[in-house]
Amino acid sequence: MNIIKPPKLIEGDTIGILATSGPIEKESKSILRAVDFFNQAGYKTVISNDIYEKDRYLAGSDKIRLKNLHDFFKCEKIKAIICLRGGYGSIRLLNRINYSIIKNNPKIFCGYSDVTALNLMFLKKANLMTYSGPMIMSDFAQKMPSNYTINEFYKALTSDNYSIYGTNIVKNGNSEGILWGGNLSTVVSLCGLDFLPDEPFIFFTEDINEPVYRIDKMFRQLINIEQFKKNIKGICLGEFSNTDNKNWLIELYNELSAELNIPIVSGFKISHTACKTTIPIGAKATLLGKELIITK
Repeated sequence: MNIIKPPKLIEGDTIGILATSGPIEKESKSILRAVDFFNQAGYKTVISNDIYEKDRYLAGSDKIRLKNLHDFFKCEKIKAIICLRGGYGSIRLLNRINYSIIKNNPKIFCGYSDVTALNLMFLKKANLMTYSGPMIMSDFAQKMPSNYTINEFYKALTSDNYSIYGTNIVKNGNSEGILWGGNLSTVVSLCGLDFLPDEPFIFFTEDINEPVYRIDKMFRQLINIEQFKKNIKGICLGEFSNTDNKNWLIELYNELSAELNIPIVSGFKISHTACKTTIPIGAKATLLGKELIITK
């Protein structure tokens, strides 16, 4: 795959705030904190016109969200797109997106959770490296954004080579491949589409509010796919927040390591929590013990 790397973020760039999934309340003024945060850091901002739209559990209709997605990529002044929030809705757009627009207008695209669906399909269909990282409402609009999250965000968007670290080796070893993954339940929701990498990859993943049996089921659904099992070369486990039994989760990790016989490291700050790292999806990576070396 000839992966397209978007230009780095530089001071003075315009950042687009885009609603791809769930809505926010019209009374919410917290988005203005995110605008102020970026202005103070030396960036300009553009907010999509559907930001307060609401269609059931969506930030406006599929037609509106799709149009704004296309328009943001086509807009030359917008250099980076940061998604408003997760929830649900990105998967509804996948078969309607004009991926040639994405491919011909490469720019930074960042989000996590439900946005994982867009991240992975942009890589698969447009060869675009995207970023699994902080979003507007969960991070930049907070009164006290996590310094760790902000520093990791800027590091990922402005650096070529750097490392992140896990805390616990489930199965030791070295592996290489492109970085691929995201929110586990969203990754699994893509099953049935052509979404998997055709080359070796290191799988990173996390989730929230999922019991261990469902985490087990989702891993099993992926492992049962021949292409997934063939190309996975390592696993970087983030946080599975608010699960029901940590001991069972550790047992599941050990089962995965025995079955797949690949390096597995847990404890990466890949999460739904306030402290999260930013992962470039499609970047080359090497897993050496607890260290994940990223080369863009």
